[in-house]
Amino acid sequence: MTITTLLVANRGEIACRIFRTCRDLGITTVAVYSDADADALHVREADLAVRLPGAAPADTYLRGDLVVAAARAAGADAVHPGYGFLSENAAFAAAVQDAGLVWVGPPVKAIELMASKTRAKELMAGAGVPLLAPVDPATASEDDLPLLLKAAAGGGGRGMRIVRELDALPGELLAAAAEAASAFGDGEVFAEPYVERGRHVEVQVMADAHDTVWALGTRDCSLQRRHQKVIEEAPAPGLDEALRTRLHEAAVAAARAVGYRGAGTVEFLVSAEGRPYFLEMNTRLQVEHPVTEAVFGLDLVALQLRVAEGGPLPSPEPPQSSGHAVEARLYAEDPARDWQPQTGALLTLEVLEGPGLRLDTGYTGGDTIGVHYDPMIAKVIAHAPTRTEAVRLLARALERARIHGPVTNRDLLVRSLRHPDFAAARLDTGFYDRHLAELTAPAAGRDPATAALAATLAEAVRPTHPGGPAPARFGAWRNVASGPQRKRYRSEPDGTEHEVAYRTPRTGVPEPHGTPGTRVLTATPNHVTLEVVGVTRHFAVTAYADRVHVDATDASYTFTALPRFTDPATHTAPGSLLAPMPGTVVRLAEGLAAGVTVEAGQPLIWLEAMKMEHRILAPASGTLTALHAAPGHQVEVGALLAVVQEDPAATTPVPHPVPEETA
Repeated sequence: MTITTLLVANRGEIACRIFRTCRDLGITTVAVYSDADADALHVREADLAVRLPGAAPADTYLRGDLVVAAARAAGADAVHPGYGFLSENAAFAAAVQDAGLVWVGPPVKAIELMASKTRAKELMAGAGVPLLAPVDPATASEDDLPLLLKAAAGGGGRGMRIVRELDALPGELLAAAAEAASAFGDGEVFAEPYVERGRHVEVQVMADAHDTVWALGTRDCSLQRRHQKVIEEAPAPGLDEALRTRLHEAAVAAARAVGYRGAGTVEFLVSAEGRPYFLEMNTRLQVEHPVTEAVFGLDLVALQLRVAEGGPLPSPEPPQSSGHAVEARLYAEDPARDWQPQTGALLTLEVLEGPGLRLDTGYTGGDTIGVHYDPMIAKVIAHAPTRTEAVRLLARALERARIHGPVTNRDLLVRSLRHPDFAAARLDTGFYDRHLAELTAPAAGRDPATAALAATLAEAVRPTHPGGPAPARFGAWRNVASGPQRKRYRSEPDGTEHEVAYRTPRTGVPEPHGTPGTRVLTATPNHVTLEVVGVTRHFAVTAYADRVHVDATDASYTFTALPRFTDPATHTAPGSLLAPMPGTVVRLAEGLAAGVTVEAGQPLIWLEAMKMEHRILAPASGTLTALHAAPGHQVEVGALLAVVQEDPAATTPVPHPVPEETA
């Protein structure tokens, strides 16, 4: 069958990426969208779009019946699930086919066999794929530690726990099962040895209905936060040829064992000693598929469509790979604050274009990052002849990107790519556990004071007449008639304050005051050029009300303009626990109520936002004097959740709940 109209049962960047291939192939595209996504990029890019009433995923993108009905209404003859949501849901795949539509994915039976990690491991053992020996939690001993608890269904780090103390095992099992049941509707959890310093290495497979199975090289996905990938690359560096061959053969054996067709990924844990162990098979396209596409010169979505139409792969053997590719996931999140997701208007998103660079995104400047979905803004991919060149190209592209709006992990990505351990390919899943503090500490070479000066000078020459741009006026004043003017800023997100002084002589060109060695070369409302200790530096300045973004050639800065006097209304009582993001209260610490005592750092309240769970911790030891949160409550950013009155003599704390290891 020839596919003429394709519905993508997904949103964001993966929907946009699939539409791109469809345009190249002459296929009409259909988007589905929730109310929260009514103006989203994937809706704007599709030829047709069908609304799924509601905003929460459970009411929209996870409603297979609504998606199938949308495909019928739009006249689609095929459905592509993307990744996440219903992509590995065997019942949905069957419903698509029962409706007479082409399913762009693997056979329903293959999805069923791999849907449970426990059943998949049993199947792989029979196929000769290397496995970690399972551990029965009921009989686990100290010799079995550390253990890794994992949800049998689903992925993305949900329901996953590392257990290092035997006494903690029962509580961790209960917490993991509860989270797995909430996330996937299946509370089954299993245990296996936790491999310290292990690497996450995977093999992309592509199979057709004509007995051809390709193993398309390896990918390393070891840099993860909360068991979710951040930076991926292909091929996985530092593997000897024998290990690569073993991984390829195991991946092909896994695909053949389930009669696989289409694109899939077989994931392995590789120990520090170089021993591989099967983790799971993802029966869908992976987020990190672009790095494989880059090194093999393939379009995996085009191959998925070809196989779904019944066609064979182009040749019995895969093409030869070339060069190295690295992908970084740009998230709206603050790594220095427990990876808290961020929301709000994405005012500008501009990433360098050029040979070897690729941007996959579901956003453009002017879009809004909401609370309902994953906080990933974009994937930036670099391809070059060598790993060193690809890493350098990607780091520079991220560094020079203009990203205005919510806090992102951009600086973390750049510093990760340039970290000595990453450069030397010393990779394992504990990378951020060891290096996060140094990667989020103030970076050497940054100069926020000079950037704040550039922001001040740009504001000083910004026109104020009605026909000019909206000015960003904020608390300018003179101490005396001949004194300098002063501006105050707060750096975001670290909160450091800067005061800048300048004079405006009769020439009309503002001059810095109190900064010897700095000279103004040009100053316009959007661009300032300074000579700093003999070096010319350029700054692009963009103001949005009281928020100012300054992009230099080697760093970007965000400032909030401060008034001269503090607004008393902004004060909150000491010990106030405020919601760091909009979200839903999912649970409270056991026994939490006004009047109980708590300990500093104790988790008190759990919020769920953007597919992740976040803990609100007690700021000090003392007494909980007020509690305004309850499970099920929807809260806005800054909402008062509770108040802790510090009391160092507190002696009867609320029992600590099991800490969250992942989200």
